[in-house]
Amino acid sequence: MTSLKENLLNQVAETLPSGGNKITIVGVGQVGMACAFSILAQNISSEICLMDVCKDKLMGELMDLQHGSNFLKNPKITASADYVESANSRLCIVTAGVRQKEGESRLSLVQRNTDILKQIIPKLVEYSPDTIILMVSNPVDIMTYVAWKLSGLPKNRIIGSGTNLDSSRFRFLMSQRLGVAPTSCHGWIIGEHGDSSVPVWSGVNIAGVRLRELNPSIGTAQDHEKWCDVHKQVVQSAYEVIKLKGYTSWAIGLSTAALASAILRNTSAIVAVSTSVLGEHGIDKDVFLSLPCVLNANGITHMIRQILTTDEIQQLQKSASIMAEVQANLKF
Repeated sequence: MTSLKENLLNQVAETLPSGGNKITIVGVGQVGMACAFSILAQNISSEICLMDVCKDKLMGELMDLQHGSNFLKNPKITASADYVESANSRLCIVTAGVRQKEGESRLSLVQRNTDILKQIIPKLVEYSPDTIILMVSNPVDIMTYVAWKLSGLPKNRIIGSGTNLDSSRFRFLMSQRLGVAPTSCHGWIIGEHGDSSVPVWSGVNIAGVRLRELNPSIGTAQDHEKWCDVHKQVVQSAYEVIKLKGYTSWAIGLSTAALASAILRNTSAIVAVSTSVLGEHGIDKDVFLSLPCVLNANGITHMIRQILTTDEIQQLQKSASIMAEVQANLKF
């Protein structure tokens, strides 16, 4: 007889590696530094290596962080443009890439950022063959696929930050409507970290109360409360922030730190991250999209078998088709 655990969890990896807690962050732009600051402030790692091709900014950011060491836990913070400095990293976080312009979709960045990854991923793996790579560069689902292709690492050790942030935005916006804490709102955004993301309205709940049972039309065009606007706001969030301040940084930095914590602290937290979804929910494309995954010291060890509606599955498959179409035109 199949157990409840076996029905819930789809195992993808099992061996836990040993190692320290060194993190390398490639790219010291607004996102990279928000990741670094969030990780250091939460004492997730005692050793951070910053990498970038812009040496002046790199050294400036290094000095600025080092000067705050007295207020942290005395971390070792280094910086270099030479990848030998990244050696023996437990986790490599890649934020490097061309910044998304106002009004520009993440998918339009694909080839430019693919060319950048060609110079980064092989070198990271050369000096840290046992590392886990966490991709943050946009469009993150495509970039995670590209990183996997370039790295030669198993799929469970190539992870995209995915819809972990989208799900956080989703829960925050729900909390504003309902007047409860975001951490007490339970809902998932899956699929693409972008315009074709999928809100799992069928599973949204507060204290176990499924909102669809109270409002059967929630998330649909027939909903008089227009909860579908919440997902529209999630999709537009990054565009709005970019329009107002020129870039996004703090939320993605905090999201990335939470993922780094799950890996380095081996917590087996369930998070929405981008991973290989071939064969999941009827997807027949070899693409990376976000689904709820168990994340620990070995990267992704299991995927949660969500019970989705027919409409949600169709939306997820559409998201996969969009990714596959873009990937078909990539030049490695």
